[in-house]
Amino acid sequence: MLVRRPAKAADFSGTVVVEWLNVSGGVDADVEWGAFREEILRQGHAWVGVSAQRIGVVGGPVLVPVTEGASLAGRGLVAIDPARYGSLRHPGDGFSFDILTQVGRAVRAGTGLGGPRPRAFDGFFVHSRGASGLPLVGPEEHADLIKALGGTPTVFRTDQDAPVLDVQTESDLTGLLSSHRARQPDNARLRLWEVAGTAHVDTRLLGAAAARIDCGVPINSGPLHLVAKAGLRALAAWATTGTPPATAPRIEVTADGEPSVQRDADRIAVGGVRTPPVEIPVTVLSGEAGPTPSAICQLAGSNRPLPAGRLAERYPSRNEYQKRYNEATESAVSSGFLLSEDRPAMLAMADSSLIVA
Repeated sequence: MLVRRPAKAADFSGTVVVEWLNVSGGVDADVEWGAFREEILRQGHAWVGVSAQRIGVVGGPVLVPVTEGASLAGRGLVAIDPARYGSLRHPGDGFSFDILTQVGRAVRAGTGLGGPRPRAFDGFFVHSRGASGLPLVGPEEHADLIKALGGTPTVFRTDQDAPVLDVQTESDLTGLLSSHRARQPDNARLRLWEVAGTAHVDTRLLGAAAARIDCGVPINSGPLHLVAKAGLRALAAWATTGTPPATAPRIEVTADGEPSVQRDADRIAVGGVRTPPVEIPVTVLSGEAGPTPSAICQLAGSNRPLPAGRLAERYPSRNEYQKRYNEATESAVSSGFLLSEDRPAMLAMADSSLIVA
């Protein structure tokens, strides 16, 4: 486990985010830390990353190859740094759930926090789930993630006290993950936010590697992380005060034939949580993949500029575009899908340079 916490115990909020590290790329990846870090730091939360799965510890098959760090993918901590991790053993992915639970209990007892003892687990933040859950497997086995993707849909239990916030990207709904198959209505302990114009993998997540991945179109650069940070704060409030997060409309999915996201005339998804770059677009942020058939590209969505003629139809002037974008930003804040502290970051995503007038 890896712990990041305030240097001074007096600055600790009492909230700990425990992250099951993602191993789709063949190494432990702190995806949620990447999405939440500004919110975690400014609130004084602690963060604990857990090497829950076998591949992160002893290596194994790589589900989504990525060029960045490819020499480390699939090797595991034991081989990457034997001096430090050579004594580690992992009993198999069927034990991953209990590994995470035991870490949660250890953190609750104060392990790694320099004294404070938070509670565990008061709430669950689920990000970009597939329709099916991770399968239970026998000792020393890896979970077959490919086979799991097409398995029986798994819904969230409704008999638990801890609230669940599930944040899904547009590209999660169909294709590889097909999370639309596991949709269920919001209830007293569940909220589902489906964020239009976002992708399972985006430029923020990939960082410098995004420039070296050719998907045939620019990779999605939507502001999912800004919505995620609002979600984390809303979940924390839900767990501590009982005030639930905002209720969000679903992204519309076609019912005929192979399910697909319903799109408007500009190919922008209909419905869902709508950020200012989606509501007031100059480019089409989408979960639709480019032509490259690789697994990473099928998850990376796209970002296509609107034609000049269409921009002229939508916006008579740059001032009008900026005015409407500003209004959409204020609406996102008041609706609970954007934190006021992240208003400057959202406003910085406005781009009037493509508008002629």
